[in-house]
Amino acid sequence: MSNILVTGSSGQLGSEIKDLVQNSTLDMKNYTFYFTNSKELDITNYKKVESFCSDNSIKTIINCAAYTAVDKAESEQTLADKINHLAVKNLAIIAKENGIKLIHISTDYVFDGTNYKPYAEDDTTNPQNIYGKTKLDGENGMLAINPNDSIIIRTSWVYSSLGANFVKTMLRLGKEKGSLGVIYDQVGTPTYARDLAKAILDIIPKIKNSKVQIYNYSNEGVLSWYDFAKEIMKMAKLDCKINPIETKEYPTPASRPYYSLLNKSKIKSTFNLEMPYWKDSLDDCLRRLGVRR
Repeated sequence: MSNILVTGSSGQLGSEIKDLVQNSTLDMKNYTFYFTNSKELDITNYKKVESFCSDNSIKTIINCAAYTAVDKAESEQTLADKINHLAVKNLAIIAKENGIKLIHISTDYVFDGTNYKPYAEDDTTNPQNIYGKTKLDGENGMLAINPNDSIIIRTSWVYSSLGANFVKTMLRLGKEKGSLGVIYDQVGTPTYARDLAKAILDIIPKIKNSKVQIYNYSNEGVLSWYDFAKEIMKMAKLDCKINPIETKEYPTPASRPYYSLLNKSKIKSTFNLEMPYWKDSLDDCLRRLGVRR
């Protein structure tokens, strides 16, 4: 029996892992899961996390906790750094000193979005906002501490039937409005949190490395936010016209990368994974929301 701590279990990814463990047919009999949120376990508090791991004989930590308010991070830099950077260093030290496997979730925002081909794990990082910078600092802190059997997974455009996200916002606005302007000049691939959750649960026993490895994960396909919104309206049968707009027409406090495609060949070959096509995953999400039958 192996005990697993999942931090940030109230977020999209953590919620999907919890749902899969508790309500799916996945074979999890060899694991005992401890699901915590920030109120139950403050990952910025080294002593509390260390005590929790010791008291519960934790063998694996899946760190889904993060400060993800991208625009708000521009004015809350200290808090974003505390959660996305310093807390990750805490987890890495605890993992290294106690022989705990650490799976940490990061983001495509560590890149500047100026590439012309999908980003590989070893491409040059250059975050363009505070959120991306703090996430990269967290990665680098973990890499420097280098706990055994630990990995970083970078992902992009995460959504789920659980929690707040782009898909649910589009569904709400699609019912309220006759038309919407959505950005067409930012390109990437959505990640259905349930697919990523399944992948993480699948690879836990397969992770064996002496040096922290970075992997990319998203669904398959290429699209813009405009394309994504169009398909959401189409699948949900909402009569809302989606109009393409440029990023400059929708200014935000934090800059977003124009290009967020991730090369996923490394995680596919290492763990023999297959990623679903983004439309298939969107269909599953909408069915879980009761929008499609």
